[in-house]
Amino acid sequence: MHFSPEQLKVYFIAGSQNTNHDVDELISIVENACQNGITMFQYREKDSSTLPFANKVAVAQKLKTITNQYGVPFIIDDDIELMRAVNADGIHVGQDDTKIEQVISTCSDKIIGLSTHDQNEVSAANKIDGLDYIGIGPIFATNSKAHVKEAIGIDSLVQLYALANHPAVAIGGIHLNNVHDVLSTDVDGISVISAITKTNNFAKTISTLKGEL
Repeated sequence: MHFSPEQLKVYFIAGSQNTNHDVDELISIVENACQNGITMFQYREKDSSTLPFANKVAVAQKLKTITNQYGVPFIIDDDIELMRAVNADGIHVGQDDTKIEQVISTCSDKIIGLSTHDQNEVSAANKIDGLDYIGIGPIFATNSKAHVKEAIGIDSLVQLYALANHPAVAIGGIHLNNVHDVLSTDVDGISVISAITKTNNFAKTISTLKGEL
């Protein structure tokens, strides 16, 4: 699948650790999210996840069938082997994950994303050929991931986005009550976990994250 910055508009991330280890609920949430207009999905089994590799493959295949149906790019978090097993559309890595150079050299035909947090990391990302987009954050404090860095706030988001030469998605603690602060910047999109996994109104939530409401 070819990458375009518009795909970052509402970038949903989730794994079984975000649905109390209930895989069926995860699949149902992803389907609802796709039906209601997310533009990219990242399957992320991390932190307290207990799924063995074979189960991850089975879940990823089900999720990819759903995302394909809606034309939503399917990204795997930091697992080249899993990405290959299900022929996912792309892979995303953090600063402490698989080295980005290794990802680019082995996955050059895929959508490739990298997390960044500060000026040094964005400057380093600027020099990487073959990178499609960066994540900038966490913007606000978040409980959806373990071992997160300190929140950087809106002003730093604006500065880092201005410095970046790749499309960028804002991530970290973004919810309906603060999303308008993020939408007021020029960033290409918004990435969320719990704003969607915990919603009881997918259509309203995703429209709000897009800035439509």
